Amino acid sequence: MPLTDLALRNAKPKDKPYKLFDGGGLHLLVNPNGSRIWRLAYRFAGKPKQLSFGPYPTTTLVEAREKRHEAKRLLADGQDPSTARKLDKVATAIAAKNTFGELTAEYMKRLEDKGSAEATIDKNRWLLCDLAGPALANRPMTEITAAEILILLQQVERSGRRESARRLRSAIGSVFRFAISTLRADTDPTLALRGALLPPKVTHRAAITDPKTLGALMQAIGLLPVSWTPR
Repeated sequence: MPLTDLALRNAKPKDKPYKLFDGGGLHLLVNPNGSRIWRLAYRFAGKPKQLSFGPYPTTTLVEAREKRHEAKRLLADGQDPSTARKLDKVATAIAAKNTFGELTAEYMKRLEDKGSAEATIDKNRWLLCDLAGPALANRPMTEITAAEILILLQQVERSGRRESARRLRSAIGSVFRFAISTLRADTDPTLALRGALLPPKVTHRAAITDPKTLGALMQAIGLLPVSWTPR
């Protein structure tokens, strides 16, 4: 008979551990110290195995049943739920280390090793560390979305630095492409932001039309001899 929340709340510890069964291998283990742990008993490759779903009531009856359903789905696909959980934990740990800040540091080191100009390195450090760092440094690469990058770019854009916003999008994209090439990201979210930013403001300067002024300028930059006299 399936369990009810009332039965679970009324489950009292006894001298020895005992189980309350919900069906399909799912049961609640009640220990003498009062702890109540969800477990799933199953068989894989002919061997009996067991999986823990956490304590009750932190893990509710509904949540425990959902976890049982997911485990059964994996078993139907020929996968061991216990192994799948371990792989998920490894993937989560790897993703936690592959943050934007970590990849940026590697990317900057790569620029230095390639012999990039100091001005290029300084510009990228300013864009990636100073502008993007506060918002993205601790974010796993695989979790960063185009939407949060756009918010960052628009903040820079609204400050009047349109060209910096465009350069920032390009720099962030370079870090993502580096991550993709080293198998630590699958996509570059900055690609979806092409055309999302306003073009830089162009300041038009008046043309020099006066011969004397033009001659003086050309003499100053060494294009005319000092003896030249405008007509």
